[in-house]
Amino acid sequence: MACQDAAVGRDRGVALLAVLWIVAALSILVTGMVQAQRDEVRLVSAGRQTVQGHAIANAAIQLVLQDMAARSEPVSRLSRADVSFAGLTISVEIVPLNGLIDINRAPEPLLAALFAVAGGMDPERASTLAKTVAASRLPGPGAQRGPRFEAVEDLLQIPGVDYSLYARLSALVTTDTMGSGRVNAMAAPEGVLVVLSEGDTGRAARIAAARGGGDVGIDTTGLAAQFVDTAVTKRFRLAARVPLTDGRHLLSTWLVETGRVVPDGVPWRIFHAEDRFEPTPAMTN
Repeated sequence: MACQDAAVGRDRGVALLAVLWIVAALSILVTGMVQAQRDEVRLVSAGRQTVQGHAIANAAIQLVLQDMAARSEPVSRLSRADVSFAGLTISVEIVPLNGLIDINRAPEPLLAALFAVAGGMDPERASTLAKTVAASRLPGPGAQRGPRFEAVEDLLQIPGVDYSLYARLSALVTTDTMGSGRVNAMAAPEGVLVVLSEGDTGRAARIAAARGGGDVGIDTTGLAAQFVDTAVTKRFRLAARVPLTDGRHLLSTWLVETGRVVPDGVPWRIFHAEDRFEPTPAMTN
């Protein structure tokens, strides 16, 4: 009888253990399903935010372009416009492309200054890299023209340019000015002004502040005169920064040419557009 009771007890223990294993497995399954559902909801939400942010950025940029087209004087300075749309205030930065350093047309000494000042390279390496970039623009044997850079990312194809260097330079350069290769100081971001002032950050900041305040007759005599131009361009970089509900920002950038009517009747042509996300700022105590 005792043996029979022990056998029954063992069977009950095994059954209980099996039930516990089944409950644990079901718990893991349910947890996984809930997590998958949450991930799917987050993906759908992120996708919706992306679409909405893209549409809002496009609308803000087009409103700024409409305002530019209605002006009697062309935009010749780096400027910013705040646009109210869909209950948000969107900041749009307007940069005439001749305020950037054109890697297709900049003279070799300007490229060397770019690599040394903005890229943090020693002068000898900067000069060598500038020669390499300039040489890549020359026609090859039997070619009609050189392999001119089609996008700033093409710098990564140049020996000696790694991603960290490219990241320091990418906001300061262009391939699309179609101009002299020199820089309009009034259109230049502060980083370019630092290059033109041979690393004098104080002088660059003063010029940028005076320009932002709407001053006229700004003193630029401290900049390298051989690299400075005052020409007006019809090509611009417009960047709209849209806040998203999850704390990130969507930065939408257009490269446009104004003053020409495209088939749909719009007085500008978009020749490049891209979006990227700016991460949520880290929390600090």
